[in-house]
Amino acid sequence: MKLNYLSVIGVTTATMMVSCAPVKKEYASYELYPVRTGSLTEMEYTPESTTFSLWSPTADEVRLMLFDTGNEGHAYETVALQPGENGTWSVKVDKDLLGKFYTFNVKINDKWLGDTPGINARAVGVNGKRAAIIDMKATNPEGWDQDQRPPLKSAADIVLYEMHHRDFSIDSTSGINHKGKYLALTEHGTVNSTKMSTGIDHLVDLGVTHVHLLPSYDYASVDESKLNENKYNWGYDPQNYNVPDGSYSTDPYTPATRIKEFKQMVQALHKAGIRVVLDVVYNHTFNTAESNFERTVPGYFYRQKKDGTFADGSACGNETASDRAMMRNYMIESVLYWINEYHLDGFRFDLMGIHDIETMNEIRKAVDKVDPSIFIYGEGWAAQAPAYPADSLAMKAHVNRMPGIAAFSDEMRDGLRGPFNENKKGAFLAGLPGEEMSIKFGIVGAIEHPQVKNDSVNYSKAPWALQPTQMISYVSCHDDMCLVDRLQASIPGLTREQLVKLDKLAQTAVFTSQGVPFIYAGEELMRDKKGVHNSFESPDSINAIDWRRKAMNADVFAYYKGLIALRKSHPAFRMGDADMVRKHLEFIPVEGSNLIAYRLKDHANGDSWQEIIVALNARTTPAKLSIEGGKYTVVCRDGVIDSRGMGTVYGPELFVPAQSALILYK
Repeated sequence: MKLNYLSVIGVTTATMMVSCAPVKKEYASYELYPVRTGSLTEMEYTPESTTFSLWSPTADEVRLMLFDTGNEGHAYETVALQPGENGTWSVKVDKDLLGKFYTFNVKINDKWLGDTPGINARAVGVNGKRAAIIDMKATNPEGWDQDQRPPLKSAADIVLYEMHHRDFSIDSTSGINHKGKYLALTEHGTVNSTKMSTGIDHLVDLGVTHVHLLPSYDYASVDESKLNENKYNWGYDPQNYNVPDGSYSTDPYTPATRIKEFKQMVQALHKAGIRVVLDVVYNHTFNTAESNFERTVPGYFYRQKKDGTFADGSACGNETASDRAMMRNYMIESVLYWINEYHLDGFRFDLMGIHDIETMNEIRKAVDKVDPSIFIYGEGWAAQAPAYPADSLAMKAHVNRMPGIAAFSDEMRDGLRGPFNENKKGAFLAGLPGEEMSIKFGIVGAIEHPQVKNDSVNYSKAPWALQPTQMISYVSCHDDMCLVDRLQASIPGLTREQLVKLDKLAQTAVFTSQGVPFIYAGEELMRDKKGVHNSFESPDSINAIDWRRKAMNADVFAYYKGLIALRKSHPAFRMGDADMVRKHLEFIPVEGSNLIAYRLKDHANGDSWQEIIVALNARTTPAKLSIEGGKYTVVCRDGVIDSRGMGTVYGPELFVPAQSALILYK
């Protein structure tokens, strides 16, 4: 989420919508608008004819404009659409229109609202102002029909890697040809100057299971006709929800190019054994008055305040009305379209707390019919209070009412590194006491656990997940300081050695937790963003990953890789079942603060290791830990991981090295 505003975590109050903005006289409220049945597709092409349709129940007239190009010249033909059932207008043009472009224009109360490609364009010209008529089958890369998503037995097996296309490949050190493009993720054999793998080979080497792509649909804040200006944006500015963005393609002017290249990227990742998650931003649009929604059915797709002005739960000028039938249908159909047309494997919902619970559950239900292993998660908060009853919003606190949907745990994140928007304030990693219970909350996966006392957890006074797979475990993401910057900002006088230790300690908490682990691209190389918190439009000099860091921080990369391998090879770390976690995960009593220890006992989840002990020590001195007697094999100590064993220790007393993790088993 683009945060050039104050983010409010876990909004719990809402403004009730008691009246709507003025609408056409025959509908007393938006709830009475007719609902279009069947597909919301607005253009159906055959060589013989093309049918156009648009849902616009308050329109007096609707026109179709046909163009030869995607961005220049005037319409060569204008065609009137005819009103039909459920507020849908349509017309059939008996010509072969392949390669042409089109827009609609809606007239209401004697006013033409202006050109729009519709709300459901599937192909567009440069900058997305005109929709394109193409043959979608022709955009399929060779072998697309045989493309299959990599196997996934449980959501507990997921390792998420959040990536911005440009960050990942734009730097000269990446060794990648298609820098900043979809095709960057199709190139094998790329290396940095020290011959260490970059790009897709690096992802395979690291061991992640899912790449989470920052918004990649057609967004408005980068001018695709001026890509030489290198303007940067995260992409949380929706324009056309169902088309890949042109700035990441090799040719934004040719509508089929971005579609085919996006598919090639997905296909390449699938072949490499990696699933693909798309960051979706259905909660707001880039602009309001000139948006495709507002130029089609004014008022309907957005919530309003009591005075009739637009509500703004996104802090971006508007908030969409997921609770209204056609917006809900639109979201469901859009998600299914990305699954069916682009073979996507998951969705991360931006500001999910703006959407209503029923819509999110309907999306989950529709996706389950295609493939229950498709992962759905989101931000369980809003930027400001939405104009909808608080008890019906898809907030983090309501995840227990949304089975199969996960949310980010800011409890664990801020317990580890300090509160959001207070960059200089630390927490557990800075050696400050009082955050241990918030981290324990994250270690069990935000579920109810007899040893987690919720009155001591930082934001949530009750568990909110039914299953640990409903919690995203993380310490940083794109939307904030990255981990290196945050540690340096919050711990004065931090040495290089301490920075490395604490970086590794933070991610040990993340990857040994029962939630779904998530890292920000480049953190395995100790990336920084030069202290910039909100880098949504910062230049490449701030956002790009410097691939020389893979050699400079080879021990850190090896540690991250080792953590992922340890998690994958030992099912005790990913039980995926709340009852099993309560049975097999037990916190070990410790003296003092800034030390957390727990055991995974009795061959948890069928693990070959009878008992595993994990200790996290944020103190600047070694910490004494009392355990059961017997012989233990060390697999993680002093910032090194080796699951084959690194020597043995004996209980009942041992010491955990300063500012690091200790993992052992018997």
